[in-house]
Amino acid sequence: MSELKLQDSFKEFCIKNKLEINNYQIKIITALDIFFDTKKNLLSNLFNKNNKLCFYLHGDVGVGKTMMLNFVYDQLNISKYKLHFNEFMIIFHDFKHKNKRKEINVISHFVKDLKKKYELIYLDEFQVTNIVDAMILGKLFKELFFEKIKIMITTNTRLNDLYKDGLQREQFLPFIEIIKENSVQKELSLNDDYRIKNLDKTQRIFYPINENTSFKINQIFRTYTKDKKKKIKVILTKGRKFKIENYYNGIARLNFKDLCDVNIGAEDYINIAKFCNHIFIENIPLFNDSNSNQQLRFITLVDIFYEKKIILTLSLSNNLNCLGSSKKHAKIFKRTLSRLFEMTKV
Repeated sequence: MSELKLQDSFKEFCIKNKLEINNYQIKIITALDIFFDTKKNLLSNLFNKNNKLCFYLHGDVGVGKTMMLNFVYDQLNISKYKLHFNEFMIIFHDFKHKNKRKEINVISHFVKDLKKKYELIYLDEFQVTNIVDAMILGKLFKELFFEKIKIMITTNTRLNDLYKDGLQREQFLPFIEIIKENSVQKELSLNDDYRIKNLDKTQRIFYPINENTSFKINQIFRTYTKDKKKKIKVILTKGRKFKIENYYNGIARLNFKDLCDVNIGAEDYINIAKFCNHIFIENIPLFNDSNSNQQLRFITLVDIFYEKKIILTLSLSNNLNCLGSSKKHAKIFKRTLSRLFEMTKV
């Protein structure tokens, strides 16, 4: 990839998709081109400097991080693997579970299997929210870098702020140092959230929760499911059963409590997305410190449904900008709200 060619291709991509061509994004594209072009780094490689294996792109919601890395990812003619960070950790934990009785170094074998298949792993929406992942990541990434697997990361969080205020964070700090040593860190900072800026005014959002909004959602749901056969869909995830009572050939109608008040998580949401293309989620509450666990599940759900391109219709206690938040999740919830604006447009 030559710098000129990649920049020109990106500009053509923006024009084709009616996206604003932004100088900040062009700078990131240039940095990515250098990151992947070994010829440009030949001299530095000889002195073992700037030979980074990870491209860590952080920035606020809606500035185009995923769009840009998706574009570069599609340009790369190498063996590669793109997935949501939650999916990556689920795959690792599954591998660990299957091999728990074997006397092997699970992390080393997991990474060696990846090395056989891929030169690049692209982890979208990187965030660390639980202690189990936090304690594993240092050793996992140390092996990834040892095997010379290149990594691309998008995240809303600055490297030094990862897992901030998390349990036993001091044990997570070595991971931050490993990433710092092996990464090109870039921030994409723009004034506009492009998802909201380009949003059609017609929404699939209904609030407040009352008889009027329920009637409107019933009308829309009947329109979408007309001539479709109703069935009960049971989705299994590691022995857990998730039942969708209102399921019509890819269209599902669910209550917020069914999705976020129960002990399910990322893997369950991934499996639900496999069978749905449009999901109605009703009775989304206001968020505060008392329901922060439910809010975190909702954040995870939206991230996964967004990645899987699920259309949403929502009923909420208030409009999206007035849903509130727990203090703990206020920052990452901005991304959730931005994505919901996009996922509910017609």
